[in-house]
Amino acid sequence: MVAIEWVHIGVVLIGALAGGFVSGLAGFGTGITALGIWLYVLEPKTAATLVVVCSVISQALTLPKILPQIEPRRVFPFILPGLIGVPFGVLLLSQMDARGLKIAVGVFLLFFAVFILLVRQPRPISWGGRTADGVIGFAGGVLGGFAGMSGPIPTMWVTLRGWAKAESRSVFQAFNLSILCAAFILHIINGFFTMHVVVATLAALPGTLLGAQLGAKAYERLSDRRFREFILVLLCISGVTLVVSSLR
Repeated sequence: MVAIEWVHIGVVLIGALAGGFVSGLAGFGTGITALGIWLYVLEPKTAATLVVVCSVISQALTLPKILPQIEPRRVFPFILPGLIGVPFGVLLLSQMDARGLKIAVGVFLLFFAVFILLVRQPRPISWGGRTADGVIGFAGGVLGGFAGMSGPIPTMWVTLRGWAKAESRSVFQAFNLSILCAAFILHIINGFFTMHVVVATLAALPGTLLGAQLGAKAYERLSDRRFREFILVLLCISGVTLVVSSLR
């Protein structure tokens, strides 16, 4: 049995609570919030797999609340290419030094979110249709397989589309849950689900469950505008997390 120090358990639990809350509120964000905390006490591959596990748990827990808003015709153009992208992300994790990719995506997300926050009311875009949605879904799938971060790229795109809170949340959660379930299976197949991950999951589970419930309650209180602002702040954090984690 793999031992884990009490202080490490505390750090894992805090990260899980924060990640579960954000995921319950936004429909994504476990990796954005928790990864930077977990990397202080866990190996990168262990932390990445733990993000996938806790993301699936938190999103499955809150899925019934947004199930009526999910429109298959809106979500499937994201999900199908995303599932194709997941194995490429797992391949990056297992065989390549993807530091450059993480830095590039992180900087891009950071500048995008800051720009949209400053502009406040950008004109929604309508070009690209399902083809553009598919390209974005594929990119989200790659990041989902790589680090459990399937949410940031599709979130950026949905923000540019100008969709309302319910529409955006339904896409975030349906897409992320599908991609991360596929990533979870591939992490197991590729041997990433080690005893270290099992122990870390047991330490994280109470925080994930409690955080997701609290986040779901907070979601119900947010207006469309506040939800959009919260999502953009999450994208800023996502960019910083990707850059900082790649420099360690």
